[in-house]
Amino acid sequence: MQFDTPATTNPIDQLKVVGKPIPRIDGQLKTTGRAMYAYEWHDPKLSYAYGYPVGASIAKGRINSMDVSAAKKAPGVIAVVTAPEIGDRKKGKFNTVKLFGGDEVQHYHQAIALVVAETFEQARSAAALIKVSYTEEKGVFDLKEAMKTAVKPDEKQEPDTKAGDFQAAFASAPVTMEETYTTPDQSHAMMEPHASIAAWNGDAVSVWTSSQMIDWWRGDLATFLDVDKEKIHLMSPFIGGGFGGKLFLRVDAVLAVLGAQAAKRPVKVTLPRPLIMNNTTHRPATIQRIRIGAEENGKITAIAHESWSGDQPEGQPETAVNQTRLLYAGANRMTAMRLATLHLPEGNAMRAPGEAPGLMALEIAIDEMAEKLGLDPVEFRIINDTQVDPEKPERPFSHRDLIGCLKLGAEKFGWTGRGKPGARREGNWLIGTGVGAAFRNNMLLPSGARVRLGNDGVVTVETDMTDIGTGSYTIIAQTAAEMMGLGVDKVAVHLGDSRFPVSAGSGGQFGANCSTAGVYAACVKLREAVAQKLGFNSADVAFEDGQVRSGNRSVPLSEAAGSEGLVGEDTIEWGDLDKTHQQSTFGAHFVEVGVDVATGETRIRRMLAVCAAGRILNPITARSQVIGAMTMGAGGALTEELAVDTRRGFFVNHDLAGYEVPVHADIPHQEVIFMDETDPMSSPMKAKGIGELGLCGVSAAIANAIYNATGVRVREYPITLDKLIGGLPDVA
Repeated sequence: MQFDTPATTNPIDQLKVVGKPIPRIDGQLKTTGRAMYAYEWHDPKLSYAYGYPVGASIAKGRINSMDVSAAKKAPGVIAVVTAPEIGDRKKGKFNTVKLFGGDEVQHYHQAIALVVAETFEQARSAAALIKVSYTEEKGVFDLKEAMKTAVKPDEKQEPDTKAGDFQAAFASAPVTMEETYTTPDQSHAMMEPHASIAAWNGDAVSVWTSSQMIDWWRGDLATFLDVDKEKIHLMSPFIGGGFGGKLFLRVDAVLAVLGAQAAKRPVKVTLPRPLIMNNTTHRPATIQRIRIGAEENGKITAIAHESWSGDQPEGQPETAVNQTRLLYAGANRMTAMRLATLHLPEGNAMRAPGEAPGLMALEIAIDEMAEKLGLDPVEFRIINDTQVDPEKPERPFSHRDLIGCLKLGAEKFGWTGRGKPGARREGNWLIGTGVGAAFRNNMLLPSGARVRLGNDGVVTVETDMTDIGTGSYTIIAQTAAEMMGLGVDKVAVHLGDSRFPVSAGSGGQFGANCSTAGVYAACVKLREAVAQKLGFNSADVAFEDGQVRSGNRSVPLSEAAGSEGLVGEDTIEWGDLDKTHQQSTFGAHFVEVGVDVATGETRIRRMLAVCAAGRILNPITARSQVIGAMTMGAGGALTEELAVDTRRGFFVNHDLAGYEVPVHADIPHQEVIFMDETDPMSSPMKAKGIGELGLCGVSAAIANAIYNATGVRVREYPITLDKLIGGLPDVA
């Protein structure tokens, strides 16, 4: 199905099932422990071995030799696979660094060997016996130093944009601000580790893994193995979190496949937590410079945002300036990204890449500018709203209600009466409130599905779409149920299998909208097949309550299946609507904090998110996504930082004890409000993504609340006690 004109009235608009707060259909499996995640997959007919990876103990250099003799003689050891013996392999379409093979070391904890044994403990013990000799090379690990030699990235990454004359407008603006902000390296820190099981059958291999993007992984694994893609069967029905860390093929799957090949039996591999932090991808640190000029009435006349980040050679920048190109009005604009070469582990996508760290800086800068102008921060944002792309004024937004989010949020939160910095105190706590705008683009990827109608009246959906805890099973079931006139109890959903049609996958908050649109397209085909089978005019037929009706005639849906059933299959393809109209999602975050006057300890007291993201397909699963994102934003503001050893080139706090994420006690009260809206230009579902919007702007809202509480402005994340305490005596 080609989607190239705005959606009109269609069966989804009935909203009998779609849009309803239906509990997750996979919830019982997960809460009872019957949902099998990658490492838990078990076939009693198979005899599994266990692989334990060995990571490089240097950050840059070459392997001279590896002595594996003691490991091979250790109890229970079946095979040892080493990177030098595997040799150099192609990296694949989506990999910046090589995952395994050859003698070059590109980053600390790069996988250089795998020990396969009868038990996990035996494999781990034997892995410690491997002795490696290196030639170590000097690396670059400090972004502040490396930014001096940072370069403009490839033009295809659109590093620079401009409109008007920023320099002249900034120089002549009556009110200006210029500040620099920093965000640290961050880890995805998902609960389920990167884990895979591989089993060979002749020249074909089956892989159970934890992957957000089935087809991407399958293609890159085929490239690595130099085999036909059809020889690889990839399965990932349940995923315990990914946040972008499982978008791209990772080394656990590669090692499981190689280990199973060497051991001649199925092999399970999971990455230990330290290897997850240093071996896989992370959100790169940024240094951001923001300049804003405005008239005294608050209208922005000049705005510039420059960002520096680092990555491995051939890497990519953290696109922290992207939201600044679209969020606020202003005729004279400039954005720029510069990329430094760092020999740290690969930087790549982490929940809302670009906008998440970019808004951590921009939304503090907006507050600082509002203060200079003597304007309320909410009012300043509203004054500078735009209904068109500020860099391309001829290109309107498909739907944008940032003002509605800000106004409703301010009303519900009780924003009126917000005092000056340091003015409100309750006992030993300084109390403050803050706001941050939320913005995330609406991306569109093709997505396919197959729907089968059985003679029992059950519709089965098959697509390689994944569920990373987001609720994909449920919203896909709701879509098929709405289209075929059934309840969700009459829909079976099968996901995460490469034998199914290729979907958009889970990432970039495109998964929900695109995958359900693909199911919609397949259901249109099935509806046509049903109508034809029953002798109805497909343009004049209704599917409701398990019946197919046209005029005075009504037939049970199950009768159309016959003895062999009916199948509909299609892929949603996107036209140029996203080119003629800017498609984005918007929101507003409001936060109240308390800061201890003696210690600088910050406690979040309450949080509110107001989101405008098209039709909400299921308010339960959508709310779950937003409150999880808000919690992640709290971590970004207050605790999360991968500490870099700038001498040895690795992340020191590479486990969940040292890398501190928020816990339940850190987040006492969260409220989420969804604006009642649709976006017909987005898809037949008239929906958009929500999972990353909930993160964007949260950290800055917390930072702004801390400033309002204390009068201490911190521009270096995370906002820890040591950065506050020096300024507290003056305001306390």
